[in-house]
Amino acid sequence: MRWKEQLLTLTPYQPGKSIEAVKKEFKLDHIVKLASNENPFGCSKLAIEAIQAYQTSLAIYPDGYATHLRETLASFLKVDEEELILGNGSDNLIQIISRALLHPNASTIMATPTFSQYKHNAVIEGAVIKEIPLVEGEHDLDSMLEAIDEQTNVIWVCSPNNPTGTYIPEHKLIPFLDKVPGHILVVLDEAYYEYVVADDYYNSINLTRKYENLIVLRTFSKVYGLAALRVGYGVANRAIIKALEPVREPFNLNTLGQLAASAAIKDQEFVEECKNKNRQGLELFYSFCEKNKLSYYSTQTNFILIDCKTDGDKVFQYLQTKGYIVRSGKPLGFPTAVRITVGSVEQNEGVLNALSEFLAEK
Repeated sequence: MRWKEQLLTLTPYQPGKSIEAVKKEFKLDHIVKLASNENPFGCSKLAIEAIQAYQTSLAIYPDGYATHLRETLASFLKVDEEELILGNGSDNLIQIISRALLHPNASTIMATPTFSQYKHNAVIEGAVIKEIPLVEGEHDLDSMLEAIDEQTNVIWVCSPNNPTGTYIPEHKLIPFLDKVPGHILVVLDEAYYEYVVADDYYNSINLTRKYENLIVLRTFSKVYGLAALRVGYGVANRAIIKALEPVREPFNLNTLGQLAASAAIKDQEFVEECKNKNRQGLELFYSFCEKNKLSYYSTQTNFILIDCKTDGDKVFQYLQTKGYIVRSGKPLGFPTAVRITVGSVEQNEGVLNALSEFLAEK
């Protein structure tokens, strides 16, 4: 087979171990997964009720336009339906953008470390990749601007950033957007948008009206708790959406996902409750780190990256033996850290007790 040359050395995305796999490996009855930044409180009961009420045959294709969800989202966000693109998770939208704009004669700019799928898709398309190191865990926007060349087609900005949890304040983002040439698409990935509490965070939807080269990506996989159903969306001006739509595969958003997301977005009380519980959980992690003199980034997400000052894989392995699945920082670009999803009060206390034991034995 004459495979694309770049595929021969490209590693597929490595999801964290499943709960069942860890149970079997360590012969444990109870496992807590705090590795993939899922919502520990599940999803809105309205989403569950919407799925349970569905009576149509599963043999019928989904609505390819996702009409009801599109209408519901447009009303909630106060945008036009033509300013939305729906995806099988925001991962799918990253893939669509990459396929539409990246090729061997194009370059793309991103921070490092950041969400892995920007680079992954750029490699598949054969584009030139320019990675700009974070500075104290934050995007170096000035250096990203300096990296722009005649071939640059896409700039990826993850805010809040994964895996650091840091965000770009409005007073830094606006000057950056002002300086990006209009023919370059800026992708503002806001997977953790609903968890943000910073006062100087920007209104990204309004920014899409001012900057015609900006697209904002969001997802129902995080605070809405619908990760299993894979629903994401993008907001941009009509010209961008119109150009991207032919790349979107037909029926890319399943029927149950459309139903659940349409219901979930109406339950903002649930979203606010999860947001508040998440902030309370983070305070527990902050106190733990300060007590144990461990470095961490103040985060606007539902996870925290903690520098344990030792091999992150060792911390990861130890916590697994105690029944907690977290994410080693080594594949994320932080070899002495672990990334831990904020869970329920009981889950947070449990994983921190286990981490205390590790630090005491180290």
